[in-house]
Amino acid sequence: MISWDDFAKIDIRCGTVVEVRDFPNARKPAYQLTIDFGELGMKQSSAQITKHYTKEHLIGRQILAVVNFPKKQIANFFSECLVLGVYDDNNDVILLQPERSVKNGQPVG
Repeated sequence: MISWDDFAKIDIRCGTVVEVRDFPNARKPAYQLTIDFGELGMKQSSAQITKHYTKEHLIGRQILAVVNFPKKQIANFFSECLVLGVYDDNNDVILLQPERSVKNGQPVG
């Protein structure tokens, strides 16, 4: 069990995917995403979401991500946030997203 204070330390924000690139150096199939978090700026993330999403389908999509992790090096790339999703029955990721369009950078509450 965690406390409310523990949960409050996690900064989950909404952002819009503005760029998607292939990530051939990743161990598992992945994309390199550039995400607009409004006043927080642009952040990059590596995401293993190639099974359910094409690059074209991701552009303009709003997603949820943890934005207060330290940078993590994945191969030759630095991931600055953790895109959130749910695993399906095949262990592939389905992205979490707001039900309605919201301002980039809005926190989850």
